Amino acid sequence: GTTFIVVRHAEKVDASRDPDLSPAGHDRAKALAAHLDSRDLVAIYATEFKRTGQTVAPTAAAHTLPVTAYPSAQPAAEFALALKAAHPRGVVLIAGHSNTVPGIVAALCDCETAPMADHEYDRLSRIQIDASGRARLHITRYGAASAQP
Repeated sequence: GTTFIVVRHAEKVDASRDPDLSPAGHDRAKALAAHLDSRDLVAIYATEFKRTGQTVAPTAAAHTLPVTAYPSAQPAAEFALALKAAHPRGVVLIAGHSNTVPGIVAALCDCETAPMADHEYDRLSRIQIDASGRARLHITRYGAASAQP
């Protein structure tokens, strides 16, 4: 089967359109790489924005994998179908945004998922799809707890 791991980009320096990660964000990116250290990743995806690429960069370096860009505006259902077709087996990491991650997760697992608050950076959604196509969603946290507003 396939496991899709979906995260939001880590903390950013400001609210501009395409900011870099903050020091806390870089720490979270390193925590993500450590969390996925023992996983045998086959692919990594990030949107066209710097913050998603910077979030997955330590993981990509540790696994010597390229980061495949996908458009943040791509409909979640369309993206999920493409991911499932491209990756019938293995572990795939996807970085998105607070307004896209819940839709991607829901489309991958064909299930309900909670919206993501703007201050939430530590949610890690793992969707396991078995050989029969049945999906299970597991939500965990990684890195430092997200600061409350």
